[in-house]
Amino acid sequence: MRDLKGLVAWVTGAGTGIGEGAARALAGAGMRVVLSGRRKAELERVAAAITAAGGQARVAPLDVSNADAVQAVADDIVRTEGRIDVAVNSAGLNVQRRNWKHLARADWDQVVRIDLDGVFYCCHAVLPQMRKQGDGLIVNISSWAGRHIGVVTGPAYHAAKFGVNAMTETINIEEGMHGIRATALCPGEVATPILEKRPIPVTAAERARMVQPEDCGELVLFLARMPAHVCINDVIISPTWNRGYVAQAKSIPD
Repeated sequence: MRDLKGLVAWVTGAGTGIGEGAARALAGAGMRVVLSGRRKAELERVAAAITAAGGQARVAPLDVSNADAVQAVADDIVRTEGRIDVAVNSAGLNVQRRNWKHLARADWDQVVRIDLDGVFYCCHAVLPQMRKQGDGLIVNISSWAGRHIGVVTGPAYHAAKFGVNAMTETINIEEGMHGIRATALCPGEVATPILEKRPIPVTAAERARMVQPEDCGELVLFLARMPAHVCINDVIISPTWNRGYVAQAKSIPD
C-alpha cells in the first residue's frame, strides 16, 4: 500500500457527507488536504477538526458549477502545494420534486450543472498537473443510481450519475498511459444531508442502518493507498440492510 504522507488531496463537497469523510480519512493518513465546497463555515469546521487531530487542511470555497472558479482553485493548489495527487469529486445534490410529473427545467439544470458538469470541470482542471507528474488518482463520487434505475432518485440525478460513470472510464482509456487512474465510487444509501431532500422523510433508525460517511471515507483512503500500477475502475458500496432489496425479499411468497 502506498505511503500518502506529504502528498496533496483536493476534495470537493468537503463540508459534509462523503466529502467530509474522505477529507478526514486522507488527512489522517498524512495527506495535505484542500477542502472545497459552497459553505465556508462547514469547510472551516472540517478543517478545524482535521487540524485538531494532527492533520493538515485548508479551505478553498467553491461552487463547482462555475468552471472558471474551479480552474482558479486548481491553479492555486498547484502554485501553493506544488502538486495534486488525489482529487475526490464529491460535490453533489438532488432536488425534492424530482420525478417527471414534478421536475422543473430549472431543477434539472441545477442537478446536471453540479453533479455532472461540476465533476467534469474538476477533472479537466486537475488532469494537466497529473499528466505533468506522471501520476494521479481521481475519485468521482457517483451513485447506486448511476448503475440501477429506479423511481426514488429521479431522472436528472440518474442521468447525471450515469454520465459520471461513463466520463470516469474515458479518463482511464485516455489517461492511463500517463499514470492517471480514475474510479467511479457508487454508493447506495448513505446517511448524508442529501437525504433531507427525499420526498418521503427518512427516519433516524433507517439512517443508522445505512452506509455512513466515514465508511465511504475509508473506501476512498483504500483507493488512494493502492499502488500506482493498479486502477480500480469502479466500486459499489451499499448497506447490508439494502432497503430496495429488503422490499423485494419481503415480496416473496411464503
